[in-house]
Amino acid sequence: MADPVKEGRKLHRSFSGLALLGILLVVAGLVGLVYTGVATLASMILFGWLLLIGGLVGLLHAIQSRGTSYFWLGVVVAALNIAAGVVVIRHPHGTAEALTMFAALLFLTGGVFRLVGSVVVRGPQFGWTLLQGAFGLLLGLLVLFDWPHSSLYVLGCFFSLALLFDGLGLIAIGVGGRRIVSMVSDQMAPGTDADSLSEEEQKRSES
Repeated sequence: MADPVKEGRKLHRSFSGLALLGILLVVAGLVGLVYTGVATLASMILFGWLLLIGGLVGLLHAIQSRGTSYFWLGVVVAALNIAAGVVVIRHPHGTAEALTMFAALLFLTGGVFRLVGSVVVRGPQFGWTLLQGAFGLLLGLLVLFDWPHSSLYVLGCFFSLALLFDGLGLIAIGVGGRRIVSMVSDQMAPGTDADSLSEEEQKRSES
């Protein structure tokens, strides 16, 4: 049977590690918000390497499954991922411009659909949907009008915000988990029941 104290210490260290990782992500997100150009370049290079590694792994799986009906499909998908990863790594600025244009078009179309849908349907969330549509449309226009210069900061800003919010979530999980583990460890510590019984007996004698 595992020792509850040792298990509690392991969980405490694990949650502390999560909190530390969250702090690092928050710091990286804040730095990225200050240096959005560097964050954009870093996100593109990371994206390219992820595509390249994913393509290589997919190619290995396809080779292992040769002879099946999905072999050539796996090879084609892996080759496309590898080619896309190489292009992104070699041309991060051009990739950032293309993805920024794509993001602007997504904001525009999403904003227009929300605006039209909110006016036509007029449901219980009419005001909120209308506000979301107007914000998406405005954001898409701002990014599109400033393109290609906007590609220097839009993706980096999104990447940094994702790091920031992920870091805050990990910090919350780590701190909350440490508190819960500490509470459970205190209740399961030796002598806790005796202390509680002695306190109850003192209260009874005083009454």
